[in-house]
Formats: sequence, C-alpha cells, structure tokens
Amino acid sequence: MQNIRAVSLTLGCIFAFCGDGLAETVQVEAQPLQAQAMRVAKALEFLGEPLSRKDAKQLSRALEQGDEDSVYQIQEVLDRRVLADVHINPESRVKVSRGSASASLVQQGWRIFLVKVHNEAGVTAALDIQSPNAGPVYKRSSGSPAPDTAIIKTSDVKTRWMGVASFDSQPLEKTLSGLECEYRIVQIFSRDAGKREATLQFNVGQGTQDLGFRSDLPILFDCQRAVNVRLNVVDDDGKPTTGQFVIKDELNRVYPSRARRLEPDFFFHDQIYRQDGESVFLPPGEYEVEYSRGPEYLILRKTINVPDRPNHSETFRLKRWIHLAQMGWYSGDHHVHAAGCAHYESPTAGVTPESMMRHILGEDLNIGCVLSWGPCWYDQKQYFDGKISPLSTDFNLMRYDVEVSGFPSSHAGHLCLLRLEEDDYPGTTKIEEWPSWDLPVLRWGKEQGGVVGFSHSGWGLQVDDDTLPSYKMPKFDGIGANEYVVDVVHGVSDFISAVDTPIIWELSVWYHTLNCGYQCRISGETAFPCIYGERVGLGRAYVKLPKQGPLNYDQWVQGIKDGRSYCCDGRSHLIDFHVNDIAVGEPGPTGQPSLLTLPKPGTVNVGVTAAAYLDKEADVELKSRPLSEKPYWHVERARIDTTRNVPVELIVNGISVETVEIEADGALNDIQFQTELTQSSWVAVRVFPSSHTNPIFVEIDGKPIRASKRSAQWCLEAVDVCWNAKKGRIRQAEQADAKAAFDVAREAYKSIIAESYDDTK
Repeated sequence: MQNIRAVSLTLGCIFAFCGDGLAETVQVEAQPLQAQAMRVAKALEFLGEPLSRKDAKQLSRALEQGDEDSVYQIQEVLDRRVLADVHINPESRVKVSRGSASASLVQQGWRIFLVKVHNEAGVTAALDIQSPNAGPVYKRSSGSPAPDTAIIKTSDVKTRWMGVASFDSQPLEKTLSGLECEYRIVQIFSRDAGKREATLQFNVGQGTQDLGFRSDLPILFDCQRAVNVRLNVVDDDGKPTTGQFVIKDELNRVYPSRARRLEPDFFFHDQIYRQDGESVFLPPGEYEVEYSRGPEYLILRKTINVPDRPNHSETFRLKRWIHLAQMGWYSGDHHVHAAGCAHYESPTAGVTPESMMRHILGEDLNIGCVLSWGPCWYDQKQYFDGKISPLSTDFNLMRYDVEVSGFPSSHAGHLCLLRLEEDDYPGTTKIEEWPSWDLPVLRWGKEQGGVVGFSHSGWGLQVDDDTLPSYKMPKFDGIGANEYVVDVVHGVSDFISAVDTPIIWELSVWYHTLNCGYQCRISGETAFPCIYGERVGLGRAYVKLPKQGPLNYDQWVQGIKDGRSYCCDGRSHLIDFHVNDIAVGEPGPTGQPSLLTLPKPGTVNVGVTAAAYLDKEADVELKSRPLSEKPYWHVERARIDTTRNVPVELIVNGISVETVEIEADGALNDIQFQTELTQSSWVAVRVFPSSHTNPIFVEIDGKPIRASKRSAQWCLEAVDVCWNAKKGRIRQAEQADAKAAFDVAREAYKSIIAESYDDTK
C-alpha cells in the first residue's frame, strides 16, 4: 500500500498512513527533534544495532532540512524501529500502544528497540520500563568457560524468561527532555527460543499509570533459536590461540549485542575475544566475521552461514604480516586499567584479572601492565602483589602496578610506576595522604627498584602548532608530563609516555630536554579505556630481549629504562637501530646504554630495519584529520600522498636531516644513513606519526649534549610557567621543598643556556 500523508494542523498533529496501520506523527519543532534524532542514531550505532544504510541516508537528508517537512521524515525513519508508542497526556497519565517494529528477539542475546514518547505534559522525569516477565540480572563469575551463557536466573518461575533495560547513558539523557516528541531505547534479552509473550509496563513516576491497564502492553515475541557456534582459532603457525572477532549480521548488527554485555566482553567494543574451542551463541543466518589479533596481524574477513541446529563450528586461521617476537622484540602496553572510565556501571570495582588477561592475549601483547588508580584504588589494589600474575603464559605476561591518577599530585602530571615492590606510599593509609607534587613519588618508586615516568604526556602541553619541536609555550595546565621539565633535571623520570596524546605536544617537551643533554626515554601506551577504549595495545613499546629463555618482565621493564626499545602504533616498526657499532639501549665501552663516544667531529653510520603495513587504498578521511584528533599516532597519517609509501626519517637533535621512503607492504627494509656530527648530539629514527626509536647519544671530545640554546631557554621559561600553574595545589607543608626543587631546575637550565650551541640567531 502506498504511504499517504494527511496533515491536520488544527488537531495539533500530523497523521501518516504506513502500510496497513495508522501511525501518529507528532507535531514538534524541527530543530530539537533533529538534535534528539542525531543522538538516538549515535546511540544505536554505539549499541551495535545501527540504522540500515537506507534509513541512515533518509535520516541524513531529513537532518539537512530545516523546514517542518523534516519532522515527518525523521519520525518516518525512527518509527520503523519503535516497539511501543507511549502517550503522556496533559495530566501526566501514561498509556501505551504497539509500534511497528517486528517483535523479534534472539535466544541468549539482547535486541534493541525504540520507544516513541508523545509528551503532551512536558514531563522531564525518567521513563520507567518494567515487565513481570523480566528476571533479575546477575554478574557472571570470573573465568566462566562460556561467556555468552544466559544472564537470567532460570530458578525463577517459567514466566520470567526475559530481561528488560532502558539505555539512558551518553549520548542520551537519563530523563525525558520535555519535548513533545522524543525517542528512548529499550534493550530486551531472551533466555528462551520460540514464541513467548511478555507485558511491558511504562510510567514516569508513581501514580502516572493510566487507568484500565492502558500503561501495560502485552507483546507476543518470536525468539529465534541461538546456535552454539564453536570457534576453532588457529594462529599463523598452526597452533591454537586467542583471536579477536567482530560478528555482524546482514543488517549490520553486532553479535553478541553490545547492550548489557558483561565481562570478559566489554560493552564499549564491537569485538569479542575467544580462545580456541570457546563458543558464541548466534541465531541461524548469515554473518560477516572480521577477525585478527592485534596490529601485527592482517584483518581478515569471512562469511559464515549458521545452520538451524543446536551446534555448529567454524575455523578461523589468523595471518601475520610481521612477527617481532621472533626477531627478539617484545611488545607491551604499560598503561591499561581494569576499572574506571568506560568500565561498566560500577567503575570503582571494575573487572577481574581473568578478563584483562583475555584482552592481552587477544591483542597479542607480550606484556600487559594493569594499573590501579584513584577511582578503583581500594578495590583493584587487591590484585597487586609485586609479581607476575599466575594467569600469564610463556609469551604473554600480566602484572599489576600503579598509575598515580586521582591522587593529590595528579594536577602536576599522572605517573606510571612499574616494577614496584610496594604500592602504598610510606606512612599513608589512603590516597589523600600521598604527596601533592610528583618528585617525592617518583623518588619513592625508584628507591624500591621501580621504573617510573609520566603518562599521557601531551595533556596540558597543548600548542596550536604542527612544527616539531614547537617553541610555543603551553599552559602546563593538564595532567600529562607537566612537572617533567623539573623532574628530569633531578634524574627521577625514566621515561615519558607517548602515542595516546597528540604527537606534537608529547614530543616537543621531550626533544627540548634531550637537546639539553637529559637522557629520559620514550615509551608507548594506550591509557585503556580512558583515552583509547577501542582495545588494549593501540599504543605500544617494543623492547629488545634475548630470544633464548622465557620472557622476563623485569628485563622488559629494564629495557624501557635503558631505551632498548621503540614506541609505535603497532603498524610500523623500527628495529635494530644503531649508530656505528652502538645499538640502541645496549651498553658501549663506557657501560652506559646508548652512549657512543667519539674523539672529534665526523661522519657516523646509522642503520635501522624498518617495516610498515598499509592497505593499498588510502583512508583519505583519517589521513586528513588534524594531528590533534584521534588516532594521534597512525601509519595512515604517514602515507605519502596516495601511494603505499611512508617516510623513514633520520632525526638529529630534533631535526629531520634525511628521509628514505619504504613501501608499507609488510616487508623488512634495511636502511643506512650517513650523517656528519659537528657537536655532541642525540640521534633517532622515526616514521611520523607512527613510530619513534629511542635516541643514541653521541658525545664528542667528552662534551655533554648542548644542542640548542632555544630549547634550553624554552625549558627555563617552562619551569616558571609550570610553577605558576601548579603551586596553588601543592600543600603548604610541601611548598618549600617543591620551590627548592624548581629552583634547582631553573639554575640547571641557566647553566645549560650558557653552554649550548647558539641557534637563536
């Protein structure tokens, strides 16, 4: 039947005949409805059940219109997903009728529907949705062998076969807006297969239900039977492993539904992680499966057909484009969290070590450092014991350590403390008693043999500049490597973290201090799931370790301290970097890591083995994003025009002095540079903005590195800016010691200015 529209402004609403039924289209101003529709579309996409391509195009066209016709178009699109029409009359009484969406559920899974609210009363309370057929939801025990088994207690009466939950998190609001028309999201879980009836009950507060049970809506659901699909997961070498899977049906819906996922699956992910032999429950049908295992693997795709029978199996063989561990370079992400930020409704508790280990395995991280921090400190610190987790494997180690975040010193910069023996600062029993500036905390970490540095370094160091290094002065008003300009002078910052904040902001402060002769290293991290929630290991450090013998956490962390490493997004790699006969992070004749001594100026030979992988087709949208937008480090940004090439740059004292292009096809490329050094210098290699080696320090004629007077002057001014930004939040009892430490840094930079190469002219 053709859709026919009749408009009746005198009745205060528009009527649209759709199919065989009459659906009410509410008269409402266009702009607020457009804004709400955009949020609903984003929420549906977030939950893994986005609008179809056809509906998305129609909605997009409607949102571009500014006239009243868009009101009809928006409601026409969204009404197709409406399970229930809720009408709130001027006296705030609620009645409900059936919407046009098909009442189709899936066994052992969640489905997403819209609820349309015609709000004549302008109510701004929450829309409450309940059902006498809904059983309680419980949290799965850790280490459950079947992550997708039912989450509804079957001990309840047979009629309690479903779960019902409103979605009222961002980008939606928790309450109604008061607009005459808006849409809410309801999530429904089915324990069973077959025909099942349930009653949905709606209200906006006590006493708002309409008389005669008109706020109750009985619906007969058709619950599709789920098939237990066993996943046979085979690594590139033929051995069983853990893989990452994104499973979508022909409507682009994600399985298992992201709505109400529980650990070890995270609701803010499309992907799930399954070990060889584990299962996922899927209704019969056709699915597109995307599977991989971290950035060293290709992203593969496979169409599977799930038959209508109780059990089915599918085999997925992973394929690498590079294997760094076989070459002695072991990956790690030293900043992931098991609680806080995106983690669930109770972020102070978080998830278990079993869940975190699954994600570390699924992204093929050799080392995963799970950091307890402020919001989860008192719950998650139970897992810290100063040892490797017993859940670790021979090639995938997990350890709990500390991020000083949400502590009194956090305003000066969050700290990453690795390889601790004790996680409580001396003399404290609670967070509030810790120091209110960073230097004492860093000293304490190092005194117990820890390796310590700054997290998400760029925050607070923002500059509107794409030049590296930038000589513009940031405000030092954030939680990144702010106090670093002082602490590096005192020799207590082993590393500065990168990859998880804009690259110019991160690298500028590091380059300036390297030009002053300080030898802090750089490392890669993700700050999962607070900065990057997509997956662990988006920011990585690769450390060179002996290929013989078991993987050793202490050696890996020591490699971060010594700079026997590089950091990257995992999509480009710079291994075996050396200058003359000194390899990065390895001790030379002096015994100091990464130090090459020369009697006089001259030419040095630089070598590195580089590899990268890019799809043949460019991602123009990603490549064109400003460096201040995510993803901050990504090999796609390094692509040269529309080719498959990326630049490998030789960096001397922060300046790119030579570039070699390589094809990003996954092949290893042995690259040689020669460069003349006229003064003591630091040398590094980078693929901007995707990977960066640690430096090799070249001292000529016994003189320290004093590469740039401009950098030293920048650092001196930065100490003053940092002090003025931070002093107000340093406790009065600690002010004298803090001021003295800042004064030491000022005097050091003044001396360095006098000794530095004058590049100010």
